[in-house]
Amino acid sequence: MASQKVLIVEDEESIAEVLIAYAKQQNYETKHFNSGKGVVSFVKQNAVDLILLDLMLPDVDGTELCKQIRAFSNVPIIMLSAKGEEIDRLVGLELGADDYICKPFSPKEVIARIKAVLRRTSQPKTNTDINTIIYNNFQLHKDDYEAHLNGKSIGFTAVEFKIFLLFISHVGRVFTREDIINNVYSDTTYISDRNIDTHIKNIRKKINDIQAELNPIAAVYSVGYKFKE
Repeated sequence: MASQKVLIVEDEESIAEVLIAYAKQQNYETKHFNSGKGVVSFVKQNAVDLILLDLMLPDVDGTELCKQIRAFSNVPIIMLSAKGEEIDRLVGLELGADDYICKPFSPKEVIARIKAVLRRTSQPKTNTDINTIIYNNFQLHKDDYEAHLNGKSIGFTAVEFKIFLLFISHVGRVFTREDIINNVYSDTTYISDRNIDTHIKNIRKKINDIQAELNPIAAVYSVGYKFKE
């Protein structure tokens, strides 16, 4: 099996060296950038399985890089930052980051988070139809986290895909925000109701970009959301 590729974007050389060493011990192939310059073009031109992205870079804000990458790729992103304020975590997660780790951290914790995110986003390929869900004009492929509407790719992030999969697998059932958090995230420490509302908003927008005024996910006042029958 080919090594999974981890892109490390970190300007502090001592931290980067430790992360690279620990990643290589786990047989990950690594590529390191000490600034944001060239990162977006590299991701566009090379296959990457996961990105460790420092929030505070010398030339460009990590959230801006995350936003640019999310415009064309669903590659898993774990943000690294010395900032511990909740608002910073929320901004990163709302932009499409899959996880957030505050400095100082244990390298072993980072490796554990990498493995957890890759488990969620790198499901084994199969040739059976059990991994395909078709409902009306929606088609979801669980093995590669791809969702299509009217034959067009919706472009969900991994978290958005998992939320939409939860709904479409239980048409008509009402899920509270807490239900969604517990079903979608393995680590719920920094996840709030606001995160879920933002993900639902993004899901609706991406669906509407393909089919205007289509809104399969309905809000249930004071409770949560459901996929309409």
